[in-house]
Amino acid sequence: MLDDLKYIHEKDAQDALGIAERQWDQLQYVFDLPELSFPVENIVYAGMGGSALAAQVSLSWPGYSIPFEIVRGYDIPAYVSSKTLFIASSYSGNTEETVEALRQAEQKGAHIIVIASGGKLETIATEKKYPFAKLPSGFQPRHVVLYNLKALVTILERAKLTAEDKADISLHEAAETVKQAVVGWKADVATPKNPAKLLALEMAGKSPVIYAGPKLFPAAYKWKISFNENAKNVAWCDAFSEFNHNEFLGWYSHPIDKPYGIIELQSDLEHPQIQKRFEISNKLLSGRWPEPHIIKAEGEHILAQLLWTIAFGDFVTLYVALLNGLNPTPVDLIEKLKKELIK
Repeated sequence: MLDDLKYIHEKDAQDALGIAERQWDQLQYVFDLPELSFPVENIVYAGMGGSALAAQVSLSWPGYSIPFEIVRGYDIPAYVSSKTLFIASSYSGNTEETVEALRQAEQKGAHIIVIASGGKLETIATEKKYPFAKLPSGFQPRHVVLYNLKALVTILERAKLTAEDKADISLHEAAETVKQAVVGWKADVATPKNPAKLLALEMAGKSPVIYAGPKLFPAAYKWKISFNENAKNVAWCDAFSEFNHNEFLGWYSHPIDKPYGIIELQSDLEHPQIQKRFEISNKLLSGRWPEPHIIKAEGEHILAQLLWTIAFGDFVTLYVALLNGLNPTPVDLIEKLKKELIK
């Protein structure tokens, strides 16, 4: 099935595989933003679902030298003030939680910046002359994580708030890593030689569970979202070493034959004790949980490893969608929910 290009083109009508293949190019996009000169003591980023993913990635890279918090909901932290940089991010521009969070931030006098492709947020940014990073339209939010990351890094550089020098250059270099990697995961690469297809076959019919250390946890979260929205599969994720303090024990109980597929995203850049925890946990849980599929992130630095791992997960989950007989792009149930909420 996964080598039947006619079947793939019929099911993947919106070319989600093509978007995944070309995602590296999102990091080349140029956002027209002014230099941002104002003193801030903290950064708050409001976003939901795919629109929050870039912020999650930014915690691992480029990182922050001042407090940074992601708000996934309607209400903002009490500490937001005129010394807060508040970034409102919604791909559609209409996400009600983010629009409400922006309203609250305005009341606190925060410095506002908007990331969106249009909608209410673009209207607000235009009317109130907020700096606005306009995303290309026509995608699903989970498919534009790298556009969003480039927008966020551009904002941080304009405001001189990046924890890493020349972050923009690093993004361009990492884009080349992704460009080269995806060649081996494309639809026209036969299953026996395609690791993304092979893993998809292993995960079909199972509930995926994705684990990573702190540095790669943003990628694990992206895999979880992609399983949910691409493959329409229940999935969850967790991070080491928190895993060892609770969830670890849950795997030890009966039934031993559990209907899950375990994926571990491992990085040689994690703390040595994190790497040791993976090894010991797998040994102690042997025979008590499904044998994990271990993915060793490729790349010389954490940004390259994050982007490589995210891209690999995109291909795996898209192939699982095809195995499920589904078009991976639509999220009809989410759209129905949104319509019900505004009645």
